[in-house]
Amino acid sequence: MKVLVAVKRVVDYNVKVRVKADNSGVDLANVKMSMNPFCEIGVEEAIRLKEKGIATEVVVVSIGPNAAQEQLRTALALGADRAILVECNDELRSLTVAKLLKAVVDQEQPQLIMLGKQAIDSDNNQTGQMLGALTGYAQGTFASKVEVAGDKVNVTREIDGGLQTVALNLPAIVTTDLRLNEPRYASLPNIMKAKKKPLEIITPDSLGVSTASTVTTLKVEAPATRSAGIKVKSVAELVEKLKNEAKVI
Repeated sequence: MKVLVAVKRVVDYNVKVRVKADNSGVDLANVKMSMNPFCEIGVEEAIRLKEKGIATEVVVVSIGPNAAQEQLRTALALGADRAILVECNDELRSLTVAKLLKAVVDQEQPQLIMLGKQAIDSDNNQTGQMLGALTGYAQGTFASKVEVAGDKVNVTREIDGGLQTVALNLPAIVTTDLRLNEPRYASLPNIMKAKKKPLEIITPDSLGVSTASTVTTLKVEAPATRSAGIKVKSVAELVEKLKNEAKVI
């Protein structure tokens, strides 16, 4: 079984994001970039399936600038077999990413496609679902447990009311949640081996997908600074401050 895992290059979660002085976007100059944490969980799960003998090949794909090779090499060091970079410097929306991934899926014909449930930069939580709609494949989102049994995959989903398990016919799409697993660290020997693993670079044009966007970013602003909270000694004092200071009641 071939498993395809989509990974995204994002600002490292430890970095405090800054807005450009002209409010045109986020300042990425000299900022540490890393693999989206949810995508890293997807890579780990695919590698575990390979270690169990369920998956025969793990392919990672990323869509972004040439520098995204760094994140793909990281995935290769973790245990993926080969990588594909759809090189594109445009600012891409979720639907465009889903269309590009569908084109890659059509070429690779994987039995299982894994994506992080969302990226920590845009937080859209859309691409996996859009890919499911475009391909017509069954999908299990917010996965906290994945079990492949024959030609089906059982996905335990985290929902508002607790947990829900769905049985999907392969090929299927799974988006990973935080509690699915804890990603491993790449060892130095595997990092060295990853440099020799195949990494194919293609373009959106070769996939027949237009990256032209119908959405324009007008302005980006940092969230307004909030004042520090205070402690009150009684319910009466709380009500008084909510009424006279906050003016919310």
